[in-house]
Amino acid sequence: MSPSFLRSSSSSNHYNNLLNLFYKARELGRPIEATLSVSILKACTDISMCERVHSLALKTGYVDSDVYLRNSFINHYMKHGRIKTARHMFDTSPHLDTASWNTMIVGYVKSHRLEDAQKLFKQMPSKNCISFTTMIMGFAQNGCPNEALVNFQEMHASGVNPNEVTLASVISACSQLRLIQTGRMVHALAMKNGLKAFLLVSTNLVHLYSVCSAVSDAESIFFRMPEKNIVTWNVMLNGYSKGGLLDLAEDLFRRMPFRDLVSWATMVDGFIKSDKLGEALITYREMLRVGLRPNEVTVVDLVSACSRCFAFQEGRQFHAMIIKVRLDCFVFMQSAIIHFYSMCSEFDLANLQFDLSDKDHVSNWNTMLGGYVRHGMVSSARQIFEQMLNKDVISWSTLITGYVQNGHFYSALELFREMQSKGFEPNEITMVSVVSALANSGTLDQGDWIYNYITENLIPLSDNLSAGLIDMYAKCGSISRALSLFNQVKERVTSISPWNAIVCGLAMHGHADMSLKIFFELERMKNKQGIKPNSITFIGVLSACCHSGLVESGRWYFEQMKSVYDIEPNVKHYGCMVDLLGRAGHLKEAERLIEGMPMEADVVIWGTMLAACRTHGDVEVGERAAENLARLEPRHGAGMAMWDDMSVVRKEMYSGRLKKLPGCSGFVGGDKFSFVSERGKLIPGSPSPCNP
Repeated sequence: MSPSFLRSSSSSNHYNNLLNLFYKARELGRPIEATLSVSILKACTDISMCERVHSLALKTGYVDSDVYLRNSFINHYMKHGRIKTARHMFDTSPHLDTASWNTMIVGYVKSHRLEDAQKLFKQMPSKNCISFTTMIMGFAQNGCPNEALVNFQEMHASGVNPNEVTLASVISACSQLRLIQTGRMVHALAMKNGLKAFLLVSTNLVHLYSVCSAVSDAESIFFRMPEKNIVTWNVMLNGYSKGGLLDLAEDLFRRMPFRDLVSWATMVDGFIKSDKLGEALITYREMLRVGLRPNEVTVVDLVSACSRCFAFQEGRQFHAMIIKVRLDCFVFMQSAIIHFYSMCSEFDLANLQFDLSDKDHVSNWNTMLGGYVRHGMVSSARQIFEQMLNKDVISWSTLITGYVQNGHFYSALELFREMQSKGFEPNEITMVSVVSALANSGTLDQGDWIYNYITENLIPLSDNLSAGLIDMYAKCGSISRALSLFNQVKERVTSISPWNAIVCGLAMHGHADMSLKIFFELERMKNKQGIKPNSITFIGVLSACCHSGLVESGRWYFEQMKSVYDIEPNVKHYGCMVDLLGRAGHLKEAERLIEGMPMEADVVIWGTMLAACRTHGDVEVGERAAENLARLEPRHGAGMAMWDDMSVVRKEMYSGRLKKLPGCSGFVGGDKFSFVSERGKLIPGSPSPCNP
């Protein structure tokens, strides 16, 4: 009975036959090669078989003398989760080679024990490509991209050449970190080493450039690839979809040689993200017609899209389908349905679904709570809140936010104190809401208290929280502290909100020069930090001009909004300009501005116009403003009162009892000349000497 015959039997994977032959060979005193034990080991289907083979192999003495056999046992124990046994064999082995170390490291990585893998990796006397690649791939696949890049740098410094799996994993790490420049260097290395042609490397490069918004680079690689699989097509499709390039996505989708569920789901998701519910539904129905069924994620996305678009009928159809295919047992699906009905203001149905849902999960309670808050039904929200047995920080934050949004600032602060007393740690949303409540109702002392609370509890100053604190200090009367806080955070913020808070705060306090100075500073830093002014920024800038009477500056900034920053002025910007022009007495220009608005002027604008006309005694324009104000809001008491006052002013002007006449004056040759209006004509008055 030759060992070669024994080995050939392993190809049939008949474990029992192999084991019987093994016993027979031992009884006959025939020599058994170590490779036979490996062959039998490969035929093992469970850990008990492995242990029996291990026991027999120990009696032959091959386990201690044959490194290959020992490595095979280590690998088998690792695959079956017997990590301690594998590690014991590794630690007690008289002979270890690089494969032994790699086997243990691979086992640790596959078991998601990256820390143990890294420790063993650092102890390796000699590392090869497999060693480095295993660690790099493990970190990249488990959400540790920085560690993956560190290991790659060590590999490069050690002079070990990467393979295609190494570079594909490094590119994946770059994608997670959005490091396009590092990715380009890896791309160049792949070309230098002749590894770009590998499908995995090219596919990951397409993904890298797509997620870094370099779609043209992704296209360049994709369309030149000699070979593509379904993953490659889906990666390019996802790049178009995520980039909002739906026309290109549709074209690529139609050209795909075959499509899987991911392809269809990507198109549906792309339409949903672009608020094109109609196209999403059409694509979804096409997917059903070709025999594919959506997964839970796609269904939740569709229900959420119906929520955002208030598509009640379509959402109900999805609800029926969810029940039919029994997806309503998932908690996240229950929450999505409750959210849908509450968004559509169908609270009877939302409550019904809530009653049918799993009450053991706080997410369903929070969804119902959020629905009430979103519609300003804070009393109903409080009732749900009081019924909750297991509240979390989201529960507390949602109700606190609801109180703030509906003007119940003191209730919000009381609830926050209760939250503290119950031992809950607030999150960013909680603190932003509390700071907003103090900005609208608090004192400077309370503002200092909340700021100290944030710093003492090491709560990170996010952009939104920084903006809230700046706004709070400004509204509590301490613009100096608002400015000091802004100067502390301005170098590290990544959004426009803190800049908006200080620009608007300074404008509110009448510090127009400082407000505009900070706006200019923002202009200088926008290339460095990538922060650009938005519509709120210009409300602050125009308000600053308004409070300081900077008419020309206001006109210039208003024009710059559209021509330079591509920001369409909204009704608030027009309101600022009407106020600015009205205060300066440019009533005709203000009226022309209102007439040229792309949207209808609101009560605030006409009220501002009417007040300016009253101040400057322009009855004609004032009457038109009052008529428009009365038309928009007939019951607007203040407008009617001002209109009545204008009638009195008009009578006084015509009766001659009102001495102030509209006119203008100027200087000629050192003398001042006045001109007054008489029935629409300018009549020169008497000159008066100019006293320098």
